[in-house]
Amino acid sequence: MSEQLALFPLNCLLLPEGKTRLRVFEPRYIRLVKEATAGKRAFAMALLNPLVSQTHPDRVFSYATKVQVTDFDVLSDGLLGIEVLGLQRVRILNRWQEDDKLHVADTEAVPFWPAQPVDQPQQELQLSFDQLLKREPELASLYPEMKIADASWLAARWLELLPLPPLLKEHLAEQATPEACLHYLQRCLKAESI
Repeated sequence: MSEQLALFPLNCLLLPEGKTRLRVFEPRYIRLVKEATAGKRAFAMALLNPLVSQTHPDRVFSYATKVQVTDFDVLSDGLLGIEVLGLQRVRILNRWQEDDKLHVADTEAVPFWPAQPVDQPQQELQLSFDQLLKREPELASLYPEMKIADASWLAARWLELLPLPPLLKEHLAEQATPEACLHYLQRCLKAESI
């Protein structure tokens, strides 16, 4: 069954159970947030493809993550600040823009990685993530209850945070299981420690 969602295209990836804070200033995205918080129309965060022009039909990748606004505030610079939680991965079936250039899409829910325990080789990823949160209190504040023993949760958080090319991020996120992502992350970690 399809669902119409507004799209918030960004240069960052957010996956189910992920959290991020955003600054909202364009009128079309302020409308998107107002509609979502009023229960009129939910929205999804969509990753931008930087290799195509702004008018190209593939400017937004074909998968996105439906989100929920969990908190909002007026920031010191007067802009709207929101905190969002990733709920469900969706496939974009059809996309268009409304009069104010807000992207909207018909979407269908797709399954995301099931929870699974962290294997022995992946424990380094656990330890590194725990150390990262200790160094980054703002990031740690997003995750007061971490699921660090869940390999799928851990892989998704690393994939959101690492400065990888968007095409690679999208490719890894589209896999049916987190194994490819975990193996890639482990290779990255080993390369850094050499």
